[in-house]
Amino acid sequence: MDFNLSEEQLMIQQAARDFAQNELLPEVIERDRDQKFPAEQVKKMGEMGLLGMMVDPKYGGAGMDSVSYVLAMEEIAKIDASAAVVMSVNNSLVCAGLEKFASEEQKVKYLTPLASGQVIGAFALSEPEAGSDATSQKTTAEDKGDYYLLNGIKNWITNGGTATYYIVIAQTDPEKKHKGINAFIVERGWEGFEIGTKEDKLGIRGSDTHSLIFNNVKVPKENRIGEDGFGFNFAMAVLNGGRIGIASQALGIASGAYELALKYAKTRKAFKTEIINHQAIAFKLADMATQITAARMLCFKAACEKDAGKDISESGAMAKLYASQVAMDTTIEAVQIHGGYGYVKEYHVERLMRDAKITQIYEGTSEIQKIVISRSIAK
Repeated sequence: MDFNLSEEQLMIQQAARDFAQNELLPEVIERDRDQKFPAEQVKKMGEMGLLGMMVDPKYGGAGMDSVSYVLAMEEIAKIDASAAVVMSVNNSLVCAGLEKFASEEQKVKYLTPLASGQVIGAFALSEPEAGSDATSQKTTAEDKGDYYLLNGIKNWITNGGTATYYIVIAQTDPEKKHKGINAFIVERGWEGFEIGTKEDKLGIRGSDTHSLIFNNVKVPKENRIGEDGFGFNFAMAVLNGGRIGIASQALGIASGAYELALKYAKTRKAFKTEIINHQAIAFKLADMATQITAARMLCFKAACEKDAGKDISESGAMAKLYASQVAMDTTIEAVQIHGGYGYVKEYHVERLMRDAKITQIYEGTSEIQKIVISRSIAK
């Protein structure tokens, strides 16, 4: 395996790094404090091609490889995990699913503006009683001939209040269980579609997380993705790819915390020397560097397998499981290395620690990843 990045990949990495430093870092603390969505920054990300990185240029995308996506996600998440999750959802859950499974008409109408960054999308699977158990969909889509009648509530939807298009998973035939589930493209502003409560979260407070309410929403038949009953398989396939995005977000949170801790350890003095010269601190940093490198390799492996057309259910789950744990471990140690300064917002690491926790929960909890991995290795 070649561990050297191409010139193009290095350019993408540097462009994302420069953008994060110049556009995201200013006011990131204030956005976190005020739960302010980074609207202007997300618009610029779209103009840079960061919201449809792997989509074919004929549909408005940048046509990049998945390793480039991992590199860009890491750099964005180092500075602002809230902006990173907007990027992840639009790339991995919305654009990727539409490009692979949508009809040509759906791609032209919906994928093109999403991939080019003109608008952003949301993926609506979770419900009040259906999180890890995605088969327990209570949202219904009743077949009325030339349209479906959508009713129900979705929870924890990233980009919920700012998206223009929503991919909604709903149950059409309960007797068929998961084989009766469908996926639909729903447009903002349709009659009966209401944006619900905005969540007040521990971390990623700049991201826009809402409940969605559907009350007799008419969804045209042509807005169903794939054949009747394909929705559950669609959701699982999309989530497999989405785990690379969240693994990369977790990687970025970890590497951002590590870089801050390393910089601090080289300047902060205790007992007449910089604290990096104390073995207790040096060994923490050594563990952090090693674990981050291992997480990055798992992300690269999953990305390479995705580009090769391989089944990434195992490699994606491994990357997300490990990288999210590394994000938690690293941010906790980064706060510890900063001492009292780590506990205040000015030094950023407390925010990164709060942001890290969600990476173990959304797009499949760590427990779900272990189920996926164990089933894969049992084969």
